[in-house]
Amino acid sequence: MSVLSSGGHQGLLRRLRLRSRLALLSAVAVAVGVAVASLVAYIATERALRAQVDRGLLFGPLASVVSGDSTDAFGVPLTGATLELICTSQFDLLTRTQAVVGSVELVRADGSSCTPPGGALVAPVAEDIAAAQGGAATQPRDDVTVAGDPVRVRTQPIIDGYALLVSRDLGEVESALRSLALVLLLASGLGVVLAATAGLLIARSGLRPVDELTRAAERVAETQDLHVPIAVRGDDEVARLGQAFNRMMGALAAAQARQQQLVADASHELRTPLTSLRTNIELLVRSDTAGRPLPADDRSELLASLSGQLEELSQLVSELTMLAREEPVANGADVRLDEVVRRAVGRAGRRGDRVMDVELAPWSVRGDAAALERAVLNLLDNAIKFSATGSTIRVRLTDGVLTVVDTGVGIDQSDADRMFDRFWRAPAARPMPGSGLGLSIVADVVRDHGGQVEAAPGAGGGTRITLTLPGVATR
Repeated sequence: MSVLSSGGHQGLLRRLRLRSRLALLSAVAVAVGVAVASLVAYIATERALRAQVDRGLLFGPLASVVSGDSTDAFGVPLTGATLELICTSQFDLLTRTQAVVGSVELVRADGSSCTPPGGALVAPVAEDIAAAQGGAATQPRDDVTVAGDPVRVRTQPIIDGYALLVSRDLGEVESALRSLALVLLLASGLGVVLAATAGLLIARSGLRPVDELTRAAERVAETQDLHVPIAVRGDDEVARLGQAFNRMMGALAAAQARQQQLVADASHELRTPLTSLRTNIELLVRSDTAGRPLPADDRSELLASLSGQLEELSQLVSELTMLAREEPVANGADVRLDEVVRRAVGRAGRRGDRVMDVELAPWSVRGDAAALERAVLNLLDNAIKFSATGSTIRVRLTDGVLTVVDTGVGIDQSDADRMFDRFWRAPAARPMPGSGLGLSIVADVVRDHGGQVEAAPGAGGGTRITLTLPGVATR
């Protein structure tokens, strides 16, 4: 039953709006706090009032009068006969105690008792009778009169055979406690209502940025417009959420822009090789259909052109696929950059008759070994393409800085910053094969690894490309 009740409560909370849940939880928290505080205040007040009554019974006039040797404390000897006068209201003891402490009742050793007319009669118990028989005084206790009124009583021995039972009405105490309970109940109810109202207002004010964030997210979902920043105020958790949303939208907008640019560039760059392929294939088809085959040399040259165009198209598609990948490298492994460069140099060395002058210092980075090797290989392929046969390409890796220097035609300083743009090719490179994506891939890989890359004219001609990656030196 409790499980079902708990599940029902949780289902109810889930159906409420967030601000309603916050207001409800605030009200419940305040209700629990007020209830605990009220209970503590009630118990403390009850104990204080009872302690005040007990002090009157323990340390009031009666206790001082009848303690020790008090045989003539009232101007007459304390005997059984004089004590019996209490029950007829003719003994001065009554006026000295009853008006201050409470009702006085005379308890006899045989268990009988009497009280002055109009006094509150309490039936003696065993400990009261024992006090009348010469025993010790009793501790204050709760009791009821014969009429049923609650009282606080204490019995004090007087002389052998007699004791005085003094009772104090608890009606005032209980009335005060009932009034206190009513006040605490009303205050608790008012506090809960005020807490719920304040919680609702605070939740509405505090969740306003969340509402703005929600509306922005809904607007993005409806319109696909990623340029929907929200205003951020303060530096609390909600402000951090807004900042994170803005950063996320900025990243998504940038990714969308890159995707659109990639699609536009790909459609533009693929059009030329596809058109060339189509033209050559149609030429072959028409010659065979018309029954006028091409001369053997022309046919062989056309097939070689088709093969080259297919290879160029395959390379372009591969590079576009590489650019389209946006896999994070934050969770990559430790990679020895010097070993990556050494493998790339080995692969590039088989692609052309060039001399590789290589000096590599151990350096470890965090990232993707395959992507790094592809980037370094693209740098080397670019250097080989623009360097004459038999020339020397210098490769240096020192403290995480990889430098590749070729001896080609070089590049103007004004074009150095454009070398890493997609599909951009220097005027001297346009007659050469290639897609213009190799160095773009290098720039993307380096950026994903937290590094930077730059190009500049070489000191003795050619081009110098410097790649810097953060990491640590290793042995």
